[in-house]
Amino acid sequence: MHVAIAGNIGAGKTTLTRLLAKHYNWNAHYESVEENPYLDDFYGEMERWSFNLQVYFLNSRFRQILDIREGKKSIIQDRTIYEDANIFAPNLHAMGLMANRDFSNYSSLFELMERLVEPPDLLIYLRASISTLVDQIHKRGRDYENSISIDYLSRLNERYEAWISTYTKGKLLIVNVDNLDFVDSPEDLGKIVDRIDAQINGLF
Repeated sequence: MHVAIAGNIGAGKTTLTRLLAKHYNWNAHYESVEENPYLDDFYGEMERWSFNLQVYFLNSRFRQILDIREGKKSIIQDRTIYEDANIFAPNLHAMGLMANRDFSNYSSLFELMERLVEPPDLLIYLRASISTLVDQIHKRGRDYENSISIDYLSRLNERYEAWISTYTKGKLLIVNVDNLDFVDSPEDLGKIVDRIDAQINGLF
């Protein structure tokens, strides 16, 4: 089984991935943040590094999907390949931070990869307000994220909502995290687990 968690920067994807992997004894596939050679440069000069960053993420997540397909254990994945192509790259292009030819090249590459990609059996979307995202980003204190603007997060949130409203590739579970503390509250984590159980029981 392949479960994936989607959501904006700071929504809690990595933390929930870790907690659910432990609860269900699933293998976790995380977004490659620490090893990413472009993130620092990107947040310092978005227009210069946007294409490089997006191609890096696309490559990384495509490799993850191939590994998931070849593996025997159930997998939980931190962010999907669809978010790169439907949210982050189009947003950078719309903001004038990715050139037309680069966006066209990127889109063509994604379309080619998508032919070989199986969607997750269950997609969990973490819905969060801008204030929640900002709080979470500040709490984790990554230096390169200090320059993320409210406008940038707002644009991403709008694109996430538009994408999720038309998502039909598989089962979808939407979790509003504004009033949940699944890190420090076992009860809140239990609520999410109960909802996941209800979904995955129908997958077998």
